[in-house]
Amino acid sequence: MEANADQVDSSRAAWQTTSIKIERIRRRIYTTSGFLDDAAAEQTAGVVSSTFVQNGRILSPRTKECRPGNSAPSRATLKEGDLAVVLVRRVGDSALVTAEHAGCTATRSIGIIRAEPHIVRWLRIWLQTPTAKAHIDEDVTTHVEPTISLGTLHRMLFPLPPPDVVTAYHRAFGLIEGMTALYQETARKAVELADALHDDWASAIPPGETRPLAKVAKPKTGKGSERSLPPLPAEPTTDVTDVIAPRDLYDLPVPHVQSFRLSSPANEGDAHPPGTLMLSTRSDGAHIAVPSRPATPLRGVVAVRPNEDEDGWWLLHELRSRSSDITRLAQGQNGREISAGALKRLEVTWPDRFTRTDFHTMADSLHAMARLLVAKIATLHTLRDALLCDISAKAGVLREPTTEPEEQSAPAPRPTAGPASRGMTGNDRPDP
Repeated sequence: MEANADQVDSSRAAWQTTSIKIERIRRRIYTTSGFLDDAAAEQTAGVVSSTFVQNGRILSPRTKECRPGNSAPSRATLKEGDLAVVLVRRVGDSALVTAEHAGCTATRSIGIIRAEPHIVRWLRIWLQTPTAKAHIDEDVTTHVEPTISLGTLHRMLFPLPPPDVVTAYHRAFGLIEGMTALYQETARKAVELADALHDDWASAIPPGETRPLAKVAKPKTGKGSERSLPPLPAEPTTDVTDVIAPRDLYDLPVPHVQSFRLSSPANEGDAHPPGTLMLSTRSDGAHIAVPSRPATPLRGVVAVRPNEDEDGWWLLHELRSRSSDITRLAQGQNGREISAGALKRLEVTWPDRFTRTDFHTMADSLHAMARLLVAKIATLHTLRDALLCDISAKAGVLREPTTEPEEQSAPAPRPTAGPASRGMTGNDRPDP
């Protein structure tokens, strides 16, 4: 009971307002950034760019080749426990560096924050809050791409709860992210299994059993752009339709999507029913989604509806298997202009009705599992967002501390090493 009472008292304690600038003076936090070009991450093993910092994790496929002994450590060398913050494009996204990525080198699109564990853990959470995002948006420059400087992070005020409160939040967010990753991987495997079943069945079908897509489905090119969308009603309403732009289909872990970021009044445009395949292209192939709600495609997206609903799963996996063929039908820079007219000419493998029906029965359970997991992920995202809003509310209005740390009156010598638990090498240095 005493332990619980202590935790309650700690959670109710006032959260100290501070900043990275203040914590640097207290010798509790150090920052720097990478210096390599982002292109190096694609060409060189063990290099991490902003592209690979996503969803609280570092996803670089080549980080397993990182070895601290491969090259001399520098200020851009990541260490376990660092916070890697995206400075370009998806500004403010961040990830804690694990042992798997220790020894990798960061590019200049990555800022590195090194401090005591509870501070970096808290900053990773705080940077996701509405308050932090709003502050970052105010300082973003967009001469070429959205960019923030380390100076923005240095000046940004943030609340710092007691370490035990940070630990509780860190555990909660870690569990949410872990469950999300597990659900995503399971859903992806379910769809990949359906892909494999399709490929196996298609390989046994005689070569002559093909049809032009126009004979088995109705493709329709989307129209309009994001800027042309009508405004939504001022009052909250459920009478809206999802709107799909090409970029909303890129890099989806599975084709099933709970909802999309854009919407328009339900009586605007030509909405397609749930289950319609939404397809766009890029140089790396075709990207397809199966919306669970009525949706309207914009320019660059083609809605493909099978003539028979029971052919939906066969058509989906057939189009996924023809990704490179579809891209060759696209026009424009990087193959991003696909049209219904071009898709109509695509030859697809089309077995007899009995085979398609049997495949539908087998694949339907796999897709039902994937849809359920996508719904669970959406629930986890809602929980995460509620926690982040609650943190912003608890922080309240952040104001500059009324008194500066005592150390500010007598500047401390520039440190040559970081916190004792990890430290920095002689070649690592904090930014001035």
